[in-house]
This record gives sequence, structure tokens and C-alpha cells, in this order.
Amino acid sequence: MPPQRETSRTWGGRFTRATAPDALAFTASIGFDIRLYPYDIRVSIAHARMLAACGIISARDRDRIVAGLRAIEKEIESGRFRPQLADEDIHMAIERRLVEKIGAVGAKLHAARSRNDQVATDARLFVKDAIDAIDAAIARLQSTLLDVAERDGEAVLPGYTHLQRAQPILLGHHLLAYYDMLERDRERLADCRRRTDVLPLGCGALAGTTLPIDRRMLAKELGFKRIAENSIDAISDRDFIAELLAALAIVFTHISRLASDITLWATSEFGFVVLDDAYSTGSSMMPQKKNPDIAELVRGKSGRVFGDLLALLTVLKGLPLAYNSDLQEDKEALFDAVDTTKASLEALAALVG
Repeated sequence: MPPQRETSRTWGGRFTRATAPDALAFTASIGFDIRLYPYDIRVSIAHARMLAACGIISARDRDRIVAGLRAIEKEIESGRFRPQLADEDIHMAIERRLVEKIGAVGAKLHAARSRNDQVATDARLFVKDAIDAIDAAIARLQSTLLDVAERDGEAVLPGYTHLQRAQPILLGHHLLAYYDMLERDRERLADCRRRTDVLPLGCGALAGTTLPIDRRMLAKELGFKRIAENSIDAISDRDFIAELLAALAIVFTHISRLASDITLWATSEFGFVVLDDAYSTGSSMMPQKKNPDIAELVRGKSGRVFGDLLALLTVLKGLPLAYNSDLQEDKEALFDAVDTTKASLEALAALVG
């Protein structure tokens, strides 16, 4: 049986047949972009306030929309509202639920915006928060390295070139080399955050809107320092994600080297360190073993983050302007790289400490 007529979707006006179930399953992003719901709610509240300030909707409609959005946020947090595959993405899921809760006035929220500028704004807010969290995790690892250097830094050990013993060095000197690497990582992340701090909301699908909106009010409300000047670039740009993933790949280049040092130092052949039992594993067959699994996994997970970067660059490299559905592929790489980096930094700090 062919799909039946479907006109309930925001974009469904010209269509006479519903999306085929297999096509919907393939194109929907709700399975992963639901993670953006706090940002989408925040963006929508700011948008509703701006629409009212510009006289596009009434103050009464604004208040109903904002109250409805706050209620939906609580429903998602508590698990009482579960988006459906038919929603396609988190933006439409929230708008659909808003109309269910407050009626047709909820549809007014979509005035003067597109999912294109909406998702670009959500993603930038996510990236800014992710950078802050990763910067804090790097700082904790740096602090741990300093603590070990202060406690045991006078210990003398061989320094190596070509993995051959070269000159005697102090443990503290060796550990602080990683401190400096991590400091450069923090500088790169700070630069990336500065370039991310640009508001795309108000750019619409690609060429703005004829409605009299106030983008500077949106920027202030959402905490962006600048507004995007070129709407086509703002919609199609994912440089900020690519730059973050590149910075995280370099973080992993550094912490993977630290993990490799720890793995070598814990061997019987080197014998420079003894790993805490709480952060080691053993063997089901060889009871004498103490395995440096955390260090090995940090080293191994570098491949995931390198892969996330390469995947995104491959998506972006041949796209014509402006928006294309290919850009939907940015989020899983982004989420995976951020999660993997935070978890690895925290695990490595615990191991080193």
C-alpha cells in the first residue's frame, strides 16, 4: 500500500503522499540530535521573546509559548515526553509537542526562522559548552601532573631518544613536557571558542527573512558576542565543528603519547612505575599480570577521534552552498569526539594521580 497523504509536517505543504517509512527511518536524526534539546529550548525561548519585542507576535502568545517550552523541557528531562521517529529531528519534535500543549499559537514560534539556522545555533551553543567542559578536564589533568611533579619530581630516570637511553633527566621535567603540550591544547580550544561565538539565528533557510527581526537582541539573549554577517555562510558553515575536532585530535596526539609512556614504564623491562590496582586489570589465565588498560584505551581511542575529524572533513569537502542534508552527519562525529575526549582526560587524570 502506498503511503497516505501527509500534510501535518512543517514542510509538508506541497506533498500529496506521506514519507515512506523506510525513507523516514533513513533520514530522521531524532535518534541522536535529541541531545540538543536543552539548547533548542533555549534558542526557541529567545526567539519567542524577540518575536514579541518586534511586534511579530503578542506578549500573551510569547508567554504561552515560553511556558509551554519550559514544560516540554521538564517532560523530556523526566522521560514523560519521548519524541517519535515521525518528528524527524529535535526541532520538529519540540514544535509538535508545543502545538499539542498550547494549540495553534505554538506554530507561531516558527515565524522568521528555519531549521537550518536553528540547528546551526544549537550546535554552536553545544560546542561552546563542550569546549568549556574539555578545558576544565585538561586543567584537571595538568593539575594532577603538577602534583606528581611536586611530590616525586626529583626522581632521576633515563631520558630517551630513538627509545634508547640518552641522558639522565628528572621525572618532573618529563611530566611538565606534557603540561606544556596540554597548555597549547587549551589555547587552541580558546581560539576555536572565539570563532564559534557567532550567532547564525535569523539567517533563515539561507537568505534571511523579510520579517523585522532583531538579531542583536537574540545574540544578547543567547550569549553570542557577534552575529553572522553572511547568511549563506552562516547556514552552511561547520568550520567551528571541524576546528574543534582538529583541536581534539591534537589533544589525543598528546595524551596518547603520555599513555604510551605509562604503558612502557609499567612493564617489567622498564619498571619505572607501579600502577594502582584500582586503575588496572588482570588476566583470566595469567594471574601474575597487571595490565595498564586505561592507558592502552586512551591510546586506542585516539583513532576514534581522528576518524571523527576525517569523517566530517569528508562530508564538508564537496558541498555546494548553502544547506545540504549531508550536514546532518556532523553531529554524531561531534558528540563522539567530545564524549571520548572528556572520558579519556578524566580516566587519565585518575590513573596518573
